[in-house]
Amino acid sequence: MASGEGRPPDDDGGAGGGSEPDYRFTLANERTFLAWIRTALALIAGAVAVLHLIPLDWRPGVRLTVGLALTALAAVITVYAPLRWLRVQRAMRHGLPLPVSALPVVTTVGVAVVCAAVLLGNYWP
Repeated sequence: MASGEGRPPDDDGGAGGGSEPDYRFTLANERTFLAWIRTALALIAGAVAVLHLIPLDWRPGVRLTVGLALTALAAVITVYAPLRWLRVQRAMRHGLPLPVSALPVVTTVGVAVVCAAVLLGNYWP
């Protein structure tokens, strides 16, 4: 099967020209994108659970803070994941080094902040 078959010759899939990378790398990039989207969905599920499903004996402000923090983190991931996918796809097409992503650090810090808020909610009188 020829590279780019089924697409017009000038259609690069939105990745800005260059040569078609090995399909395995393209699919790996797509799997990474989907993993970030699953992470965002899990964070949204956590926010719904904290805000509406689980009866927690927390102060109202802590519950709202945790729910909003989870939602905000999910929104950041949802916006940044496709941008990261596109940057990686462009780099592969042009034979450039893969760009460094801030997304793992942002997610780690966000989850750490939420964990601190959960501990605060459970143990603060």
